[in-house]
Amino acid sequence: MKTVRTVAELRAELAEPRRAGRRIGLVPTMGSFHEGHLSLMRRAREDCSVVVVSLFVNPTQFGPGEDLDTYPRDEARDAALAEAEGVDLLFAPPTSEVYPEGFDVVVRVRGLSGVLCGAPDRRGPDHFDGVTTVVAKLFNMVAPDVAYFGQKDAQQSVVIGRMVRDLDIPVRIEVCPTVRESDGLAMSSRNAYLSDEERRRALALHGALEAADAVVARGERDASVVLAAARAEFDSSDVEPEYLELRSATDLAPVEQVNGSTVLAVAARVGRTRLIDNKVLGETP
Repeated sequence: MKTVRTVAELRAELAEPRRAGRRIGLVPTMGSFHEGHLSLMRRAREDCSVVVVSLFVNPTQFGPGEDLDTYPRDEARDAALAEAEGVDLLFAPPTSEVYPEGFDVVVRVRGLSGVLCGAPDRRGPDHFDGVTTVVAKLFNMVAPDVAYFGQKDAQQSVVIGRMVRDLDIPVRIEVCPTVRESDGLAMSSRNAYLSDEERRRALALHGALEAADAVVARGERDASVVLAAARAEFDSSDVEPEYLELRSATDLAPVEQVNGSTVLAVAARVGRTRLIDNKVLGETP
């Protein structure tokens, strides 16, 4: 595996395989790899001839008071893990390479970016502006055939999918299943912030999703009943959800009846750590 820092180096490394018509896969990350990231790399390795992993803690998707300065970073560890998964290129640019002096472009997906995590009283739509801008740049830098994202960031995947569709970016988006700890907690780099006691309380997110799914499995489709089952899990755990909402998995529109493309999305702050999770309800096994 080779680590490159500049767009010129990256394109030079990809020039020959691109001429040869080899399929290029991209796994965009902010580093601090866990099994969720590694599962995306494995999927890319199965599907593609060349696998590129980007490692860039993107400052434009962090708001004031968020954890940009303390976000876990360990490039040497990440590089070793990526190499063990058969990654070909690790693209780890400095901030100046991604946002050179005078950079003044924002890519915004209106509507989808202003709900759930992007609501004005939460992280706000500027968060997703940062995500879509950096992902659009990565797609232009790498020009992948396929890009891989995790279902845990469901809203992010929908927003990026809309950006790709509306801007005619020639990349296929693959959304891969959420990887969980043995007790159900969705893997996240921010889990490292949790104390042992907070880690136990954080299980309320997964518990709420499972409670809702169980109600749906018994035939319930009314959104208010499904949400009440999920809310009961929080009420018994001393965790207050930032949001707990049923949305269409395709366009994030609010729903009143659960069907096979309804996602239950949740965010909650446990201690100083903000966690998100989701589950598509009513799927046919």
